[in-house]
Amino acid sequence: MHISLPIVETMYRKLGGRHVFAEEVTSEADLARLIYRRIPLRVLTYVKRGGLSDQEINQFIIPERTQRHRKAKKQPLTIEQSDRIVRLTRIQVLAEDVFGDKQKANRWLREKLTMLDRKSPLEAAQTENWGACGGADTGEHRLGAAA
Repeated sequence: MHISLPIVETMYRKLGGRHVFAEEVTSEADLARLIYRRIPLRVLTYVKRGGLSDQEINQFIIPERTQRHRKAKKQPLTIEQSDRIVRLTRIQVLAEDVFGDKQKANRWLREKLTMLDRKSPLEAAQTENWGACGGADTGEHRLGAAA
């Protein structure tokens, strides 16, 4: 899926921008490089500010115990956790773009939807293939229809 530049820039800012990363992010390729280099744990502070709760971070990105362990050892997120955080941020930014309102978007992200097999978009976005029950790739395309 092609992501427009303003969406990538918004994702970068929501992930902490220059406060977290030593480089600018202006493309999908830049986002992929961040994932494979493993995103610093401090990104979680910015994700919380963006609207995800501690419980959602524990459930969808990294368990609290693992967070404490990584923090003590000064380790970044794994590639898989980095991918999850970028995927959830992408869905959040797209929802905010569609709804034009952060609060409405965040409510929708938590709403159980029939089109997603009675899962919330946050739950369904756990894989890139929520196509059958609405996954990230297909879900991004369906976002406009659901809104």
